[in-house]
Amino acid sequence: MEYDWSAEDLAFRDEVREFLAAKLTPELRRAGRLATSVYPDHEASMAWQQILHERGWAAPAWPVEHGGCDWSLTQHYIFQRESALAGAPALSPMGIKMVAPAIVAFGTEEQKAFHLPRILTGEVFFCQGYSEPEAGSDLAALAMAAVDDGEDFVCTGSKIWTTHATEANWIFCLVRTSRTGKKQQGITFLLIDMTAPGIEIRPLVMTSGEQVQNQVFFDNVRVPKTNVLGRIDDGWTVAKYLLVHERGGVAAPWLQVMAQDIAAAAAQQPGPDGRPLIDDRAFAAKLADLRIRTEVLEVLEFRTISAMAQGNNAGPASSMLKILATELSQKLTELALEAAGPRGRVYQPHATLPGGPIAQFTPPADGYHSGAEWQAVAPLRYFNDRAGSIYAGSNEIQRNILAKAALGL
Repeated sequence: MEYDWSAEDLAFRDEVREFLAAKLTPELRRAGRLATSVYPDHEASMAWQQILHERGWAAPAWPVEHGGCDWSLTQHYIFQRESALAGAPALSPMGIKMVAPAIVAFGTEEQKAFHLPRILTGEVFFCQGYSEPEAGSDLAALAMAAVDDGEDFVCTGSKIWTTHATEANWIFCLVRTSRTGKKQQGITFLLIDMTAPGIEIRPLVMTSGEQVQNQVFFDNVRVPKTNVLGRIDDGWTVAKYLLVHERGGVAAPWLQVMAQDIAAAAAQQPGPDGRPLIDDRAFAAKLADLRIRTEVLEVLEFRTISAMAQGNNAGPASSMLKILATELSQKLTELALEAAGPRGRVYQPHATLPGGPIAQFTPPADGYHSGAEWQAVAPLRYFNDRAGSIYAGSNEIQRNILAKAALGL
């Protein structure tokens, strides 16, 4: 694989760097640096999305006619990498990266005209209604009912682990519209207005203390049939298409930055013998192994995105990348926690910028925290990253997909 950038690529890289230097305020950089999970501070994320939208870069992977950028594969990668290096806060993937591509592929012209421009501006903010208390990795076991009632469906049931439901004004849901045939049949993909009567949100407190996840209850919620994405009873097709976008993407640059930050921190932290931790052979070996793995992941991402750019479906490759990226991220957060030392064991979320409120915690009146800010971030990232191998289909399920699709087992 050729790693040398062309003159055009270098010019684009310089353009991106100039933009990031001018538009990423200290507050936005801080939000990216102190994020405790893949979801940064909500207000900072939305502020950054507005800045990107003004430049036309909020959703570069969308078709140009809907607000995307006519970028090459290399330019997409450069933009992701430079954003990671600059410390930009991530954007919520629920709208721009997940449901929007599904709306483009399966939506009516009316659905596209209403949702796509509003997703770009942030006026429409989506959350995801997939998992249920009795349907997680076995998503096809979902039971939330949508009963046909003329021009509407009447929805009753609940969804769980719904990220940013308290911030969202729309939710995309998988609902049960029929119970005949296989369990993957009879599922419909619905776009539901979160302000509709009968919706109740109850926050869930995570191990980190954050209230980012929620359970959403639907009690006879009326949803117009015009909000069906795709065909009635064929929502599984839409869901599979969307999951490819959720599991895929570019993770290597962000993980490489994480490894780089760990190396910089370890150079300042004392190790077991009093010398800098980075000089400890055992620690250095673990870090070197993870940095090599991020390079391998980058090559695999290149190959997958290149295949998709040529019109091929990512297929089982998205499962492979999901496994590698989430498990590598978990290993990196473990190593960051090791580098943080004793101060990394102190619960001090007030020194971070989490993706949601912190439950039952009163910060010191003077704002004091022990150690550096990154040492306060390390344990929260560690706790939050434990979910990485579960969400978007558990990694055990992804290995089953690979066994069937790639190995024929």
